[in-house]
Amino acid sequence: MILEKFALFQNYPNPFNPNTMINFEIRKQSNVILKVYDVLGNEVSILLNEEKPAGTYEVDFNASGLPSGVYFYRLTAGSFTETKKLILLK
Repeated sequence: MILEKFALFQNYPNPFNPNTMINFEIRKQSNVILKVYDVLGNEVSILLNEEKPAGTYEVDFNASGLPSGVYFYRLTAGSFTETKKLILLK
């Protein structure tokens, strides 16, 4: 499978409580890091930190231990980095 690009998609559902899905694509084998941060930039969760082959992935994020609020998730794969916002409503 040859993918055209690296891509990080908007989580769904958003807003969410307490689970949401985060989807992304990587076009070549890369070390993939997917982290969640609070609005102050503090790391609150590491969802992935491992080598992955090219493909499309879906990661479940359970935020049951976090308070309601705005969070950001960042995907880093090789030289690609993208950040998106998610909202936890309890």
